Amino acid sequence: MTTEVMTEGTTTARTIRGTAERVPGAAGTTRQSRELLAAAARSLLAAAGEPAANDRFARAHLAALRASAALLASLPPAHAPRGGPRSAWVLVAEAVPELGEWVGFFAAGAAARAAAEAGVPGAVSEREADDLVRAAEAYLAVVAARLGQPTPVTGDQLLLAG
Repeated sequence: MTTEVMTEGTTTARTIRGTAERVPGAAGTTRQSRELLAAAARSLLAAAGEPAANDRFARAHLAALRASAALLASLPPAHAPRGGPRSAWVLVAEAVPELGEWVGFFAAGAAARAAAEAGVPGAVSEREADDLVRAAEAYLAVVAARLGQPTPVTGDQLLLAG
């Protein structure tokens, strides 16, 4: 496993599942962004331990949302999105366009998350919940890499939590 180091300039080394990769234009890291990333990791671990699909889905979606907040908190003021109230998904897509597919995926799940949180029976299936946990794990790793931080949650940790 490679140790991740924040470098001066525009690239950061990252390790995801044992492979090192250079990330162009990596964001800086702040105390707030590290705290939000840690909160995202805690939410993801909680999601993996939830027996009910609705709860697992809602917590995994929240983990991804917190990871997006960590990314937004890391942006310098000159690059921070401006304007009226908008979703974190829209803000991340504007500020970090290369994450557009990720945020589009999670934005599409917002209505299902709302239904799951409202307790609508069968709002999501077991498979949808499990798939979202895995997607949130991967997204947290991508965000952590952009922040120059180690991957906060591993698949092994999720297996132990579940």
